[in-house]
Amino acid sequence: MAVTALYSAHFRSLVRLAVLLVRDIATAEEVVQDAFVAIHGAWRRLRDPDKALAYLRQSVVNRSRSVLRHRAVVEKYAPKGLPDAPSAENGAIGELERSAVIEALRSLPTRQREALVLRYYGDLSEAEIAHAMGISKGAVKSHTARGMAALRSVLEKMS
Repeated sequence: MAVTALYSAHFRSLVRLAVLLVRDIATAEEVVQDAFVAIHGAWRRLRDPDKALAYLRQSVVNRSRSVLRHRAVVEKYAPKGLPDAPSAENGAIGELERSAVIEALRSLPTRQREALVLRYYGDLSEAEIAHAMGISKGAVKSHTARGMAALRSVLEKMS
């Protein structure tokens, strides 16, 4: 039968196409399998059996779109879980640690403090920090390293 020949020759390539669209192998195989079932049922109504592969490809694309639309609806209406609330003790300890770090930062020289804040709070790259501070990348590395060492030392003395 012609559908069996199409299946043998093109199943894998159609699954690869569907995987690229739906990003899931099992779902892709299901989409392609459904497309073959549909073409088998509609074989007598095909006007041009030579275009069956094109019909299959279009069917796989359309069914993949349907899967993606369904996923979007499910995600949109999925119940949102409650966020894990930290205990009161964790909040108090976190606040103490943050205030200790802020206090230790205040004790650093200005350039070291600026470099550390821009790096770890601002999440800037060395090049961006150098530009913001008007210094070289090497100076940024130096200020950051010295600042971290001094910060570590101050925090160890506090504990």
